[in-house]
Amino acid sequence: MRIPESELIINGDGSAFHIHLRPEELADRVIVFGDPGRVDMAAEYLQDKEFRHESREFVGITGKYNGKRITLLSTGIGTDNIDIVMTELDALANVDFTTREVKPEHRTLTVLRIGTCGAIQPDIPLGSFIFSEISVGCDGLLNWYADRDKVTIPDMEEAFKKHVGWNKHLPDPYFIRASSKLKKLFEDCAVMGVTISASGFYGPQGRVVRLPLAMPDMVADFESFRFGDYRITNFEMEGSALAGLAAQLGHDAGTICCAIANRYLKDANTDYKPMVRKLIELSLNKLTQDR
Repeated sequence: MRIPESELIINGDGSAFHIHLRPEELADRVIVFGDPGRVDMAAEYLQDKEFRHESREFVGITGKYNGKRITLLSTGIGTDNIDIVMTELDALANVDFTTREVKPEHRTLTVLRIGTCGAIQPDIPLGSFIFSEISVGCDGLLNWYADRDKVTIPDMEEAFKKHVGWNKHLPDPYFIRASSKLKKLFEDCAVMGVTISASGFYGPQGRVVRLPLAMPDMVADFESFRFGDYRITNFEMEGSALAGLAAQLGHDAGTICCAIANRYLKDANTDYKPMVRKLIELSLNKLTQDR
């Protein structure tokens, strides 16, 4: 079936509408960052860089690390941007941009998000690396797509909503697992976590500046939630959409973040760039190791 021009917009140079990558420019291994500046930071480690594309918050570079081709791409902040990025990455891999038809053979991408986060458990110190074994989408994005229950964890969702007294005006949360392949890569060097992907930085993460919260005890309720051996470990803003869309589209994806704040201890570190650089180095090595 041919995908109409209005549904998948392709630029005149043959690139995807927002991220401005062409199919031949996309590597099988992709690292995404919310911050465009981190693309250039990570690119310092690459050899044989092929290009640097920039459009709005989307900056893309493909090069080699340890002899393996890898694409770096910024997404900007929020799960709405992940909807754009993950859809267009999949199209680059699995849609013929000439015929506008889905390719007969599926190409699987490995997509890792590197970011920063706020821990909510007292025993997770600043500087910890947290891999989101499960992401909790409080944004509602995956609910717009059919068959979300095939990739989510419904019993955990129901237990969570009951425990926190989920506000009826909010989108239903969805719980989604990261790729088991990526989890295995990072389980020896990161905290395995359950991560809240919030739809904002202030109110949706329980911060009060001038406006009161609809769920004033939200952070404490998140911290006390337990489901078997699982507990909520941290806040960030993109991982649930990445894991959810990747699972439905047949890609391996996950999120690893450096904790630069601890909401329980009310502590933060604004001098976190060295920790992010260390996480980038670790991730590049993990993604390009022979396997």
